[in-house]
Amino acid sequence: MRVHVVSDVHGRADALAAAGQGADAFICLGDLLLYVDYRDHRRGIMGDLFGPEAVGKMIRLRTEQRFDEAREWSHGLWATLGDDRQAIIEQAIRRQYEQLFAAFPTPTFLTYGNVDLPHLYLDYLRDGVTLLDGETTEIGGLRFGFVGGGLRTPMRTPYEIDDETYAAKVAAVGEVDVLCCHIPPHLPELVYDTVARRYERGSVAVLEAIHDMKPRYVLFGHVHQPYRDVLDIGSTRCVNVGHFNARGTPFVLEW
Repeated sequence: MRVHVVSDVHGRADALAAAGQGADAFICLGDLLLYVDYRDHRRGIMGDLFGPEAVGKMIRLRTEQRFDEAREWSHGLWATLGDDRQAIIEQAIRRQYEQLFAAFPTPTFLTYGNVDLPHLYLDYLRDGVTLLDGETTEIGGLRFGFVGGGLRTPMRTPYEIDDETYAAKVAAVGEVDVLCCHIPPHLPELVYDTVARRYERGSVAVLEAIHDMKPRYVLFGHVHQPYRDVLDIGSTRCVNVGHFNARGTPFVLEW
């Protein structure tokens, strides 16, 4: 069996079809949407709406961990859209989702990232594209569990949930061969972003599941430039499958 795994797609619909070539199954660990491109400030929903200079200022504030100021600047930008703000944002999000879901190969199994809008996923699912969150499925004789979303942070991205809700989804998955999450287990080596120069939030519940359940693999994304992208915890191999928006290539799992 050969399974291709991606995470943090952030708008790269153009690369999804090629990423699935040669795979028996395709897995996406979320963060489909591109609100802000940290490398090219013209791209993404905010780049399209407000231009690269305005986006660049927000990115600079975030990078300096001045999150309250970044949020205030962002709110000011969105306010310029007036009463049509929500309709404009949803239209832009739906354009991206339409392109991304159409590009998924089949079969695809996916879950949510922290920037995704779960209530819109259901409008774009089709035969061969299966959504899983706190659920399991069998692929090639192995049991795969999926846990979507992120934990609460000062950045307040769209799909952040509290630790207890997240832990309940990990518990619902139970014992699996491969645990697929958007965020990593809570270990410094896996949550530190070497470019953003900050620690992202990882899951204590996932780390505890590794010690208790000992899956063969834990696959995740979320941290775009990790200090470590592979780390073994006992018999479990933890793998950051990579920032697909930047790399355009999948992690390959074979057995």
